[in-house]
Amino acid sequence: MKIINHKKNTKSRNVLALLAGLLMLSPAVSSLYYAEKLADQYSVRRGESLALGTVLPIRAVPTANTAAAVANNPGRNTTIPGYTNSYQLRLFSCFPVKQVQLQTVDSVMLVPCGQPFGVRMLMDGIMVIGFGEVASPAGGCCPAVETGILEGDMIKEINHEVITCTDDFKNAVAQSAGNPLEVTVQRDEEILNLTLSPEYSVIERCWQTGLWVRDSTAGIGTLTYYEPQSGAFGGLGHPICDADTGEFIPLGSGVADSVTISGAIKGQAGNPGQLQGYFSAEESIGTLDYNSRCGVFGHLNFTENPENQENFLSARDPVPMGLKQEITLGDAVILTTVQGTEPEEYTIRITALDYSDDTQNMIIEVTDERLLDLTGGIVQGMSGSPILQNGKLIGAVTHVFVSQPAMGYAIFAENMYAYTQSSN
Repeated sequence: MKIINHKKNTKSRNVLALLAGLLMLSPAVSSLYYAEKLADQYSVRRGESLALGTVLPIRAVPTANTAAAVANNPGRNTTIPGYTNSYQLRLFSCFPVKQVQLQTVDSVMLVPCGQPFGVRMLMDGIMVIGFGEVASPAGGCCPAVETGILEGDMIKEINHEVITCTDDFKNAVAQSAGNPLEVTVQRDEEILNLTLSPEYSVIERCWQTGLWVRDSTAGIGTLTYYEPQSGAFGGLGHPICDADTGEFIPLGSGVADSVTISGAIKGQAGNPGQLQGYFSAEESIGTLDYNSRCGVFGHLNFTENPENQENFLSARDPVPMGLKQEITLGDAVILTTVQGTEPEEYTIRITALDYSDDTQNMIIEVTDERLLDLTGGIVQGMSGSPILQNGKLIGAVTHVFVSQPAMGYAIFAENMYAYTQSSN
């Protein structure tokens, strides 16, 4: 007679049920994970399909509308220019992850740089960087504060006259004779019309508003790439902001200059270092067109002065621009200049990828002992240093972690390149 152990049998059934539940739950959990981590939009080269380097296999399947567009365009098997190219990402080709948009692009060839360059910008208007007290006959006051003007505001017009520099502003105040001024101010994306009444300073013996303003800025960064045909370039990988207010600076006009790096202040935990250098030519190497979240962009003036190309840029061949789905965690190199004008290659490691932001797309760590000895890692002035992986330009250094100078953020090259196309 066979005796059945009911407890053991029940326990075995519970374990099997748990395993079955986990197997069913695992794809659902993985789908939710990838839905959060993967980008909503991708670019693919003409004739290619979307390939994602995920640990678990994910396939892009065209939605009904996109499939119909493909069917109506014989010979095409990927995205169709002019159509809304909607695809669904599916885990193991079965489990839906998310719907994404695909854009077909031509293969882009860029020359990676790594040379330092100087930026001289004239703002689009004048920026309010602070306030002071006016010693009026009635006592100390600040008309600007009373008007509601804030630090970081851009003054664009006074009495409907365009303000292009601090001298324009000073002249308008001096000629006011104390009469109210109609001031047009840009605050972020908002345009405000304010009334500012100057007060007479008994100390300075002139009309004053209590405003401290600035109309230009200058600094040093690193050139990321340029297009060999058009001369369009991108650099920095982040916007130029005012040193006092931290506010984004709208570009009125600007030029790019050649720079020689004379040395570096080594970064330490809690104290970021910086490259030190000087503007090394009287003639500019190019013009600036945009100051944006993704960097500064413009055109190198090689067509007017071919010697600039020979003197400023190394003889480096164009390489393909890598798309974000082609980037993998692990080893890569950066091109950067820490002495003189010639960039060198240094090894780094890509430790994390983030598709949810315009600029902070990668976390990188400097692994090259030479660079660590010279700078401690990433320092100010290194922003824009191009990153290469598997023979492709994939991004640029943007920020350093103050507490860990060997680590920092980087931006995808394709995010920068979108602004290069705008400037062409």
